[in-house]
Amino acid sequence: MSKVSSLPQPSPVARRVAQIRLSAIKEMPLLAKDIEGCVSLGQGIPSSPTPAFIREGIIEALRSNDALGKYTLQPGLPELREEIARLVEREKGVAKVDGQREVLVTCGAMEALAITLTTLVERGDEVLLPTPTYASHIEQILFAEGTPVFVPLREEEGFRFDSEALEKAITPRSKVLLLCHPSNPVGCVYSEEELRAIAEVASKHGLWVIADESYDFLTFDGLPFTSVAAFEALRERLIVCSTFSKRFCMTGWRVGYLYAPAWLVTETAKVHDAFAICAPAISQYAALIALQASHSPEGEGSRALAELVATLQSRRDRTCARLREMSDVLSFVPPQGAYYVFPRIHDTRLASEPLAHRILREARVITIPGAAFGPSGEHHLRLSYGAADAEIDEALTRLEQWFRKNGSRPALG
Repeated sequence: MSKVSSLPQPSPVARRVAQIRLSAIKEMPLLAKDIEGCVSLGQGIPSSPTPAFIREGIIEALRSNDALGKYTLQPGLPELREEIARLVEREKGVAKVDGQREVLVTCGAMEALAITLTTLVERGDEVLLPTPTYASHIEQILFAEGTPVFVPLREEEGFRFDSEALEKAITPRSKVLLLCHPSNPVGCVYSEEELRAIAEVASKHGLWVIADESYDFLTFDGLPFTSVAAFEALRERLIVCSTFSKRFCMTGWRVGYLYAPAWLVTETAKVHDAFAICAPAISQYAALIALQASHSPEGEGSRALAELVATLQSRRDRTCARLREMSDVLSFVPPQGAYYVFPRIHDTRLASEPLAHRILREARVITIPGAAFGPSGEHHLRLSYGAADAEIDEALTRLEQWFRKNGSRPALG
């Protein structure tokens, strides 16, 4: 009888997968499912349902349009791509967008980002990330076998962009700058001046710029949003990725888009075809209904969006007011956009991941550990104020009580 070899066996899992991990944004709710009575400040899901006019439009379309159950053209519905082109022209400062050649409909911004990185990044290429940044950006870069290079934002100045630090971080292997704007997790909104400095550095060094603008509609206190697409110098080396998940409360519909030079859309479409074929037809029709109702301020889409922004600004204010009452244990920069706040925990003895796990077990509150968003996110927690007011209030009450019970320096056990 032959002996089974005791030599270590090579893993069957590819290196590009073995080196990534499930995002903490998804991991924490999974851990919470076995803990009764949890409330969430975790995943960025708006509490509002998809607007009724979209749902009713889809119900009617299901009755009358058999195409909703079939594949669409691989790049997306032609009429949806035209509507997206109009949106980019209207909101991002681009004079003319060719919807049939410069727009690709994707399964959310996540797929748009993944296929773009897969198309552009070779093994060992460096991707520059202003951090803290969205956790999944890091995993997507690693999956593409790129090397994330972290460029910390200036937290002491309100998480402002540091163009000098960016320039110092550039090496001969630097290929891409990946921006999340407005920022998830810190909620900063880059000024036109900051973006101009970014454009100058990127142009000087021939960097590709990928802009995740999923929260482009969501800034507070009348603060204007400027898209990276507004800078002509970047136009031929720029990819803008966005989604309808947040804008129209359609997180489960999985539909978004990318806007890029026509030749690059053709290349990314090959990856899109290999992984997804096309975005779900029913979701594309839902996005089309939403955009067609957003041509004027009086449209149902425009009114729903204005109501959503007002609601989230109120929740931002509510959350910040409660956090100020915990100033002995944490400090924070009030967010200018998106729906996250990123408080720094004063006691640095406990890293953010074990801290978030303790808060989950003992206070039954879902938070996201800051380390998931890059090295400069350590000793922070990301809190989302996308939930309903009652859930936010309950979660913050539990969080405050937990810190009061454990003191400003929680025990490490």
